[in-house]
Amino acid sequence: MAKIQMKTPLVEMDGDEMTRIIWSMLKEHLILPFVDLKTEYYDLGLVKRDETDDQITIDAANACKKYGVGVKCATITPNAQRMTEYNLKKMWKSPNGTIRAILDGTVFRAPITMDCLKPSVRSWNKPITIARHAYGDIYKNTEFRVPGAGKAEIKFTDEAGNVLCDETVFDFKCPGVFMGMYNKDDSIESFARACFQYAIATKQDLWFSTKDTISKKYDHTFKDIFQRIFDEEYKAKFDELGITYFYTLIDDAVARVIRSNGGFIWALKNYDGDVMSDMVATAFGSLAMMTSVLVSPDGNYEYEAAHGTVTKHYYKHLAGETTSTNSMATIFAWSGALRKRGELDELPELVHFANMLEKASLDTIASGHMTKDLALLADMEDKHIETTEGFILKIKENLEKLLAC
Repeated sequence: MAKIQMKTPLVEMDGDEMTRIIWSMLKEHLILPFVDLKTEYYDLGLVKRDETDDQITIDAANACKKYGVGVKCATITPNAQRMTEYNLKKMWKSPNGTIRAILDGTVFRAPITMDCLKPSVRSWNKPITIARHAYGDIYKNTEFRVPGAGKAEIKFTDEAGNVLCDETVFDFKCPGVFMGMYNKDDSIESFARACFQYAIATKQDLWFSTKDTISKKYDHTFKDIFQRIFDEEYKAKFDELGITYFYTLIDDAVARVIRSNGGFIWALKNYDGDVMSDMVATAFGSLAMMTSVLVSPDGNYEYEAAHGTVTKHYYKHLAGETTSTNSMATIFAWSGALRKRGELDELPELVHFANMLEKASLDTIASGHMTKDLALLADMEDKHIETTEGFILKIKENLEKLLAC
């Protein structure tokens, strides 16, 4: 079988720990035998980020802007323990946060659903898509560990030198901590338009929630911008399609989501989206059964696995023990990136390959061959727990059959 020839590279961002092992296996077994893969490679493993003072993360994000499509492996965001473990120069910020700040845009995350995987929430019978704003907030915050008594202040000076805000955050009498974070109207506007356009494209209702009753300027700005753009640009189209835009407070939204049947898009600010996407993924089955794509306002796409680096399995792997790690989210990151590359470059054979890769993966699980996490959840009699690589090889068998047809 002749390999599919790519025209334009996509940006490949390698990662850390067990997901880095899976990344290599996927390329070896599921992509390179079938595709003449062209990528611009960036090693975003923690060691390389430390060596380059995190410049490699910035370079990778700018490469995504150059080529339009990127695919990213899961990476470590170091804490104090990781800083000691890896002997880091500093506690580098989230690479995802850095990339999203450069690309801007919205992260859309949706569960990979199957008949044999029943959601933990009994009423959910349709997928819930999380639309997460991918700019600013706590991921680009400035924070300070207060050593003792003193005054924390917030100040804004305009370009003419006028002080428009100079307020005390808190008068500390003891050690503590404080931070400042920000967002931009143009980024919030892009977020809103991306959500409304996605709702129209998929013909789904759109929910949006913040805590504007408490955050009367920060969160309220999000609410006001969404409402203005909806009224001015999208209300007529929503009415025509018979879909709705609905705003409510985030605590009320959580209660409504749990009681719902699913089948809608839930738009959330950056941190809220981070948390709720994990909740939705887990309730639908597994964090490893979630697609994730960042869509920027200028038409760039970055696909990634929405979970962590599976540290526990990595240490088992290093000790020579057998692992059974779910690779579905990483597979769907690759298939999403290859499909988009094929669409942009007008390569229908590459689009077809990406579709068959996903079908082969789903068929493998449906046939009873799956990793341990799914075997604990799957509602079927005949289940076979595969090793990490064994699962990928089973998918390869199915992929070869599909492509041969």
